[in-house]
Amino acid sequence: MEERNIPKHIGIIMDGNGRWAEMRGLPRSEGHKRGVERVHEIVEAAREVQVEVLSIYAFSIENWMRPEQEVAVIMTLLESTLQKEFENFMREGIRFRIVGNREKLPENIRTVIEFAENETRHNSNLILQCALSYGGRDEIIRALKKAIAMGAGPDDITENYIAGLLDTAGIPDPDLIIRTSGEMRLSNFLLWQSAYAEFYFTNTLWPDFTREELLDAIHEYRTRSRRFGKVEKAPDKWGV
Repeated sequence: MEERNIPKHIGIIMDGNGRWAEMRGLPRSEGHKRGVERVHEIVEAAREVQVEVLSIYAFSIENWMRPEQEVAVIMTLLESTLQKEFENFMREGIRFRIVGNREKLPENIRTVIEFAENETRHNSNLILQCALSYGGRDEIIRALKKAIAMGAGPDDITENYIAGLLDTAGIPDPDLIIRTSGEMRLSNFLLWQSAYAEFYFTNTLWPDFTREELLDAIHEYRTRSRRFGKVEKAPDKWGV
C-alpha cells in the first residue's frame, strides 16, 4: 500500500466476541479467546502499512459490571497474552501502553502491564495503545481533577492543557476509528480525541475481522476529504 494518506493513528472498537461465540453454540469465553488471537494479526498488518499508533478498545470501565466469571476470563487472557506477546513486541519494535483507570485493575495485571510498558518504551515501529478499564468520560473527569490538584485557574484551561492531562497525552488524535459487529456508536471510546476522526463501521464480528478488511477500511479512509471544519479552497481559473 502506498504511504500517501495512510492514517497515522487508528482506533478499533473490537466488538462482537460474545455474539460470535453464541452464534456457534460456544461459551462467551471462546469468543474472547478468538478475539485475542485476531489482535495479533491486525497489529502486524498495521505495522506493515506503517500506521504509527493503533489503539484497541479491550475492556471498558462499564465492562466491570459484566458477570464476575467473564471478567476473570478476560483478565486472565490479558495477562497471558501480554506475557506471550512480549518477545514479539521487542522483536518487531512495538511500544505497548495502557490508557484507562488503572486503580480498578488487579495488582497482578498492573504488574505485567508496567513491565511491558517499561521494557518497550524505546520501541518506535508502532505504538500499541490498549484501552483497558477505560471510559472517555472517566478519562476527562480524571484530567479535570488533576488540573484542580495542580491549582489551575480559568485562564489555564485550554484544549492543549486538558489534552496534556489525558491518558493519551503525547499521542496524536485518531484519524480513523473502526467499529466491528454492526453497532454504530463510540461507546465511550476516546471521546475527546475523536472530535475529527473518520469512522468505519462493519457488520463483521471482531473474531472474523481480517487484515484484508483493515486494508479496506484504510482504503475507504483515503477517499475522504478531511477539512477539520474548514472550507476547501476552490482552484482558480489556472487550476492552482
